[in-house]
Amino acid sequence: MRMHDSRYKTRRRAVSSVALGFVLSFALAKGVNAQQRSSSSNHGGSDELSKLIPPLQETGFDPIFDGKTLNGWDCDPDFWRVDEGAIVGETTLSHQPKQNTFCIWKGGQPANFDLKLQYRLTGVNDGNSGIQYRSVERPDVAKWVLQGYQADIDLAQVYTGQIYEERARAFVSLRGQLAYIATGQKAAAIGSVGDNEQLKSFIHADGWNDVEIIARGNILIQLWNGHVMSELIDDDTSGRKMEGEIGIQVHRLPKAAMKIETRNIRLKTFPAQ
Repeated sequence: MRMHDSRYKTRRRAVSSVALGFVLSFALAKGVNAQQRSSSSNHGGSDELSKLIPPLQETGFDPIFDGKTLNGWDCDPDFWRVDEGAIVGETTLSHQPKQNTFCIWKGGQPANFDLKLQYRLTGVNDGNSGIQYRSVERPDVAKWVLQGYQADIDLAQVYTGQIYEERARAFVSLRGQLAYIATGQKAAAIGSVGDNEQLKSFIHADGWNDVEIIARGNILIQLWNGHVMSELIDDDTSGRKMEGEIGIQVHRLPKAAMKIETRNIRLKTFPAQ
């Protein structure tokens, strides 16, 4: 009976962990979605109802890019510069990095945070970029290479908004998914945060997009222009990262030329949970 009780308690704790993460993730998402609904008129609720949860006022964020220089950032000057108030990463058909290269913020390795920024991606034939977070550098591959979570961006809007893991577990939460990863297992969808095509319609192709990345413990939420695009509950203790560097990606695309511009980058950190 004691062995049976021990196994039962172990299973119960595992189920409780998933359930708690699921509840916390949905609680965060519901709060964000409530903010989205209340900030838009005629968005499915009455004006009186929307007053119950007003839009969240932005406070406590610190800029991590001064808009003029790359002070505090480390990147390959062959591909990165500052232009018109934005960090610009650019390739041409005849000038490509040997592998994906990153402009890396050297001001810390935040664990629990909100990261907000604006980006614009343009290109010829193709374009692919992303915002890295909770990442580690890989000098064994090359300088300016990162491994970790990525808020994915691409010119065709196939991957934009999904949670990808560069040089690790790859696709971990597609656009429209609430995904879960158990230790040693692959990602699996356990819910939806919206229709993929509808969420795609909220992306500003060739225009400026507002991105917010929320990281709290093992829960990650990504928003584009005020809409939740993807969420992840990461219980994979052997694979996940709970803190790390922030960066911007220029993707190696030998048959394409691309330009990623990023501005108004600001960060708000929270105590460890």
